[in-house]
Amino acid sequence: MIDLFFPLASVTPAPSLSIHCEKRPQAQGYLSLVRAHSSTTIEDLHPELMLRIEARLYYPPVAGPRWRICACGNMQQGTSLHDAEVNSYRYGERKKKYDGAYIDRDGAARTFDRKKMSRKRGGAMRGRGWKYGSGFVDGVFPVLSPMAQDILHLVQKGTDVAKIWESLDNIPPTHSLWDDILNVAVQLRLNRQWDPIISVCEWIVYRSSFRPDVICYNLLIDAYGRKRRLDKVESMYAALLEAQCVPTEDTYALLLRAYCNAGSLHRAEGVISEMREHGIPPSATVYNAYLDGLLKARCTEKAVEVYQRMKRDRCRTNTETYTLMINVYGKSKQPMSAMKVFNEMQSIGCKANICTYTALVNAFAREGLCEKAEEVFEEMQQAGHEPDVYAYNALMEAYSRAGFPQGASEIFSLMQHMGCEPDRASYNILVDAYGRAGLHRDAEAVFESLKQQGMAPTMKSHMLLLSAHARSGNVARCEEVLAQLHKSGLTPDTFALNAMLNAYGRAGRLGDMERLLAAMEHRGSCDVSTYNVVVNAYGRAGYLERMEAAFASMQGKRGLAADVVTWTSRMGAYARKKEYRRCLEIFEEMVDAGCYPDGGTAKVLVAACSDERQVEQVTAIVRSMHKEAKTLFTI
Repeated sequence: MIDLFFPLASVTPAPSLSIHCEKRPQAQGYLSLVRAHSSTTIEDLHPELMLRIEARLYYPPVAGPRWRICACGNMQQGTSLHDAEVNSYRYGERKKKYDGAYIDRDGAARTFDRKKMSRKRGGAMRGRGWKYGSGFVDGVFPVLSPMAQDILHLVQKGTDVAKIWESLDNIPPTHSLWDDILNVAVQLRLNRQWDPIISVCEWIVYRSSFRPDVICYNLLIDAYGRKRRLDKVESMYAALLEAQCVPTEDTYALLLRAYCNAGSLHRAEGVISEMREHGIPPSATVYNAYLDGLLKARCTEKAVEVYQRMKRDRCRTNTETYTLMINVYGKSKQPMSAMKVFNEMQSIGCKANICTYTALVNAFAREGLCEKAEEVFEEMQQAGHEPDVYAYNALMEAYSRAGFPQGASEIFSLMQHMGCEPDRASYNILVDAYGRAGLHRDAEAVFESLKQQGMAPTMKSHMLLLSAHARSGNVARCEEVLAQLHKSGLTPDTFALNAMLNAYGRAGRLGDMERLLAAMEHRGSCDVSTYNVVVNAYGRAGYLERMEAAFASMQGKRGLAADVVTWTSRMGAYARKKEYRRCLEIFEEMVDAGCYPDGGTAKVLVAACSDERQVEQVTAIVRSMHKEAKTLFTI
């Protein structure tokens, strides 16, 4: 858990000021008590200022709990009324030190153990708290005062930054305003509203009389990093140093994630080098942020390299580290490597949480390995973790990828029976499961059920339904889905357009396919999968010249690197005509381009053979290629 204290030296009021805050029953939001402690004491920031927080822990019938915050020049000083209250009710001697309190959605008072609560998304108390440096516990939201609610409404509705700043200028700069501004910024972070965060925090930095602290700069670095504004990220980091704020490990973690998000891996390495130059060894928090950024950027090879370096540096790995690496191997389609990481985790006594088990289920699900996914799912329950919607979705995905839609449907029903409400992703997986099996009517029924549950279908929902009808050859219905997508106010993305392109290709409507391809090229929304569809469609139709022209355009004008699917589709066109020598030539081109064959490539080469000698030759070539190929993802 990351703790936070607010340096009161940055606020305008004098140190002798006493502040009394009341939490009334009609106030909205969750009630949270954030315990501030750090290795850096408040005396280090301002020797004449101390902060004391005490709270009545009984609940009067009308007024509700009262929170008293006293700031005075000496910790021994204070009002006699306050001392009497503390002496009459020594709550700290009765309650565990690390317990926290909050009000749940039903209005009931609850407590939690800060040490035992999972901060990882998907833990016991699922929340969206700011992971790096917020000071707020996941699942417990900041309390917004009436003033903070007004500020939040102002920045959310306002688009003119100058007017927002002018309104904030008119508010007296007090302790309560500082707290309100920080609470608003964190609330905006929970809602992932980056532009309003920038408006509020830049007002603090450039316009207000407050002295910004490291938390304010961290919020700005995070917001600009999410928007891939690396110039602003670096300028905020420079401003942090100029303001003589000491960067925390959270600052470095946010810098790493920003660089990874923008694909600037060399700059990310520069952050690690800078930490070492200043004698700050990267901690698990920093390494985990680096791994998380590389995972989201799909830089799996680099993630494995960083993981190996982390172990060489004897940095203590934790549950989050292993969960991230299981996800890395899972997304690179190496479930057995993910299993090795899980076993390594257990061998050193690191306890897996529900996110770890879900990541492992997902690793097997992506390859359609239902039995292994079921084993991990059962092991998760034996370990005392109750499956959540993410775990059920992962198991449904395993059945979907394996081509067993009825199995996915049974898991969907089991989830509902166990009191776990399916989310939009659950319906999408079920639509995909039926679509993969060619059951387009069932896929349509699930799509309608999604809308009946009051959930708005997303781009992915439409794309999966479109793919289901494309597999069945129902081009008319595909066009209707595409039109429906436009009516919903959604602009078709590359995945949806590729599905429509595939529908035209499968139906032999090459003219419509070419017109759609031209529109996609004009819009700049083509990717490798786009040309894979086109190359495959031309190859199946026997138009080899058009196929070669599309392949050349892909690598020449578009600058896209062909993958194994592209090369295999191209070979497949010649294999249908039993042009064995041409297939071998393309195979050699593929190898020279650094692309290694898979099982589909071997099948296509064998299909091009016309005698036993050629079959033996293909077998020897493929086997030798896999022996020479380097294993990139090793433990």
